Amino acid sequence: MCVVFFVFQFRCLGILTPCSQSGQVQERSIIYTPSLITIDSIDDYRHFIHWIVYLFLRTKKVEIEYIMENNMHKKMVPQPVWQRIILLMILGYEAAGCLLGSALLILEPDGRYMDMPVELMHGVFRDFLIPGMILFGLGILNTFAFVLVLRRNGLDWFMAGLALGGLFIWFVVEIIILEELHWLHAMWGLPVLLGWLVTIPLIALRHDTLMMRKFLLTCGILSSLWYVGINIFVPTQYEGYSVASLTVSELSAIGAPTRIIWVLLAIMYLLLLMAFGWGVLKSTGGSRQLRIAGNLIIAYCIINFYWPPMHQREVIAAGGGSLTDSLHIVWALMTLLFNMLLMGYGAAALGKRFRLYTIATWVVFMVFGILTFIESPGIEVNQPTPHLGVWERINIGAFLLWIIIFAIALLNRINRKEIH
Repeated sequence: MCVVFFVFQFRCLGILTPCSQSGQVQERSIIYTPSLITIDSIDDYRHFIHWIVYLFLRTKKVEIEYIMENNMHKKMVPQPVWQRIILLMILGYEAAGCLLGSALLILEPDGRYMDMPVELMHGVFRDFLIPGMILFGLGILNTFAFVLVLRRNGLDWFMAGLALGGLFIWFVVEIIILEELHWLHAMWGLPVLLGWLVTIPLIALRHDTLMMRKFLLTCGILSSLWYVGINIFVPTQYEGYSVASLTVSELSAIGAPTRIIWVLLAIMYLLLLMAFGWGVLKSTGGSRQLRIAGNLIIAYCIINFYWPPMHQREVIAAGGGSLTDSLHIVWALMTLLFNMLLMGYGAAALGKRFRLYTIATWVVFMVFGILTFIESPGIEVNQPTPHLGVWERINIGAFLLWIIIFAIALLNRINRKEIH
């Protein structure tokens, strides 16, 4: 049977290009003369299919050419110098450590070169050969990320995030396998967290869109919800723990059965809150108060990357306390100070109702802070503190709720500007 097709004008729609002379936007199109195509054989049908494929590929070629031409005219915004230097230092430091450590583990899988017995892994691996090979891969990945950041390659954000993400997963899995926290985790793990401090703004810089700003601000809401979630989950893993009478810090106390799981889960809270801090900085709209609030949020996260742990209250009562217990109190006071400051500057940048809400939150801080102070001496002598956990958690909850309301207020502010 003979099949007849009438082919109309074929146009590549929706592709706009600037006219080099007038500067006006013009539509780039592909136009084909209307014609009749008669198919009465297999060869004709094959030619017709080839013709359709050609039109499709030709259209895609125009789109690709436009995208490439458009990207060539875009100037890549440079990463701030201090952020770039920190990121390069961390990637180079982690790459060197991974490559050296992996070489020692691969050469002697029994761990003798690093003075690590295989028993550390609790039977998960027979020796250190496979961990050494994984560590070597992470070393190569960090080296590659270092080169791309150094050359300001367009994929620097992706490789830096991939490299630091791989190291983050490595340390989480390693701590779970070893079932302990070691000072080496601070030596090699804290730089990874600091690396994320400068990688998050790099990602936002390479994708400087309204959607990215909204995502970063949403991280503030997610951070508070995450903290509430781990405060519900982790106590269930501590037999005999009372949410009403024991403090949150006792979940991560030295010797507590939930110390490792709390530390690992709390890291995600800090990363989400840090992303929110960068979101505040990208949403200042020229506001000095918001800029200071964003910087205070980031500084708060940096300080809390390491929180000196307290001892369990029975150890403190027996005279087993140490410097970390004193530093724990200092960190708590610094955290309260940062909370008050960032809330003050955040409130100053927004409307009257939000300022009144912030003042009410400060009142909650003072009231339940006093109640916490009254009961806290019972920790040192291992005496009952029937409501200490309640008072402390009300204060924490007030701050978490403030972060959520603050994030929503900033998101609404962006939405109003978008509408106008």
